[in-house]
Amino acid sequence: MVAPVEPRKIVIEPVTRIEGHGKVTILLDEDRKVTQARLHIAEFRGFERYVQGRPYWEMPVLVQRLCGICPVSHHLCAAKAMDRIVGVDQLTPTAEKVRRLMHFGQMFQSHALHFFHLCSPDLLFGFDADPAIRNVIGVAKEHKELAVQGVMMRKYGQEIIRITAGKKIHGTGAIPGGVNKNVSIEERDYLLKDIDQMLEWARGALNLAKNYSLEHLETVKVFGSFDSNHLCIVRKDGAMDLYDGNIRAINKDGEKIFDGVDPQDYLDYIQEEVKSWSYMKFPFIRQLGPEKGWYRVGPLARLNACDFIDTPEAEAARKEFIGVTNGKPNNFTLAYHWARMIEILHSAEVIRDLLNDPDLQGEDLVLSGDRRPEAVALLEAPRGTLFHHYEVDENDQVKRCNLIVSTTNNNTPMNRAVETVARDHLQDKEEITEGLLNHIEVAIRAYDPCLSCATHALGQMPLVIELKDSDGQLLDSRAKGLSNSS
Repeated sequence: MVAPVEPRKIVIEPVTRIEGHGKVTILLDEDRKVTQARLHIAEFRGFERYVQGRPYWEMPVLVQRLCGICPVSHHLCAAKAMDRIVGVDQLTPTAEKVRRLMHFGQMFQSHALHFFHLCSPDLLFGFDADPAIRNVIGVAKEHKELAVQGVMMRKYGQEIIRITAGKKIHGTGAIPGGVNKNVSIEERDYLLKDIDQMLEWARGALNLAKNYSLEHLETVKVFGSFDSNHLCIVRKDGAMDLYDGNIRAINKDGEKIFDGVDPQDYLDYIQEEVKSWSYMKFPFIRQLGPEKGWYRVGPLARLNACDFIDTPEAEAARKEFIGVTNGKPNNFTLAYHWARMIEILHSAEVIRDLLNDPDLQGEDLVLSGDRRPEAVALLEAPRGTLFHHYEVDENDQVKRCNLIVSTTNNNTPMNRAVETVARDHLQDKEEITEGLLNHIEVAIRAYDPCLSCATHALGQMPLVIELKDSDGQLLDSRAKGLSNSS
């Protein structure tokens, strides 16, 4: 009897320079061909259960504990759902604009954090560069001005959050039916004094991402790239709206799969699949099924699916972006970076306009109406479309909650990207190199995944990679983060 052939297995744990913890496994057959590549989310969160039995008014503060990276997104999305629970369909102008300012402060700081701190080392030094240099410390040493810009841009966004939400992390500004404070004249002026500099730095970041993409266009076109559907919310006139709108999904050619879908009806269009090897769910478009209905979300999807951006500089940049693909959707994974920097410029433009709006100093902050038992809210978090769905009983307690976080929506695309890069760069290799493995991480980092929203880890997260031949014999091994490793 012939013994079954054991495949080679490469494990990357943890994936680095992302928010949260995950691992990648890659299986190769006896001919060193990739047979399987997966991104695993191996820890469990369970917030959908934790919130059951809690009073509905706690939700905006409670669910943002999902994450310390993008708490504002969960804070606002839960608040939007609770608006409907208390019978409010339209906030006062002051409440909505304070919330939008908070949201765009979050977009600005989050995009700055990802671009300058997490992905810029790959773009500036190359995917195969020495890992001792290819990190944020290396950026600070070799590109000091860029490093300072990244820190100051993130600080500015955090200051907006502090002023509108009360704290930089896990604030309390948004409440059911409105907000608990406005923006004073002094606070407005404090933020206005730096907005021109933020705009200038945002333009520079956009040029850096754009120029990299155009100068390396042949690589950008193929690296971890594949055709896909795209999903986001858009305003009724088709404009990008990162705070509110209806759901639109398009296919790889830009044809609409559905459009104008009220968030309350999302379950008629979106379904979630569970797989045994990950605690993250796998959403897909119902009418297309799990094999063909998966989609991408985030900056790339938003630029592909919207009709226009309502701020002039970002709209000009969007037109240049879609010009690369002759107006068709851009399905290049590395184009996420360019798209993200268009959004950081858009965020700066919106922040400037909001700070000059006298409604921020209004006194009419909260509304209420007739209680509802159920509500759904969506917004565009930095990493993509975020779904919050709640049912509340007659005692004001949450009895059911469903969350589809942005990174969950990108679960299948990230796995596709991992598999694509593994097939292109790891097949037929007999030796593991850090540079080769970093190619896998580069593909994942393009999506800016926030695994903190879907995972939680305690203790050490060591990295152990082993390469075995078809007989199970160890060919090569690397380790870090272990107490006995070098």
